[in-house]
Amino acid sequence: MSARNIKTRHVIGALIVFPLLFWYVATPVVRVHYSKEGTDELRLIWNTQHNIHKEGMLPGQATYDTGHMFPNEKFFMNFDWWNENSLRRCINITPKWGSAIDIYLDGKGRIDTAKTGPDVIARLKRCEGDADPFRP
Repeated sequence: MSARNIKTRHVIGALIVFPLLFWYVATPVVRVHYSKEGTDELRLIWNTQHNIHKEGMLPGQATYDTGHMFPNEKFFMNFDWWNENSLRRCINITPKWGSAIDIYLDGKGRIDTAKTGPDVIARLKRCEGDADPFRP
């Protein structure tokens, strides 16, 4: 095998790997962590620009979804969560390009402002018509 063929293979390999690596690193990720002190299972819905998925989360578990790398002005990401008692919350999240956002829920299912960073809290807003996710 000649040196020219080896170089060509490396170039082709790089052209395949680098875009995938860029996509992996640049796509924003939002993670929600539920405190181990929680007593109820939380039901949740991720709605990322009409890409919807539902799941459950037990105390001590976490969930995540990814945003769009190049969001347009119509982009939205909502996270709804509730339990069988009285908790029902929804937040709209503005993910940060090329990074991960970590949101922490306390044992009662509210956003834990002591663990969730102020820069993250600034990217959250209450869904229209919903209860304040920071208060009981």
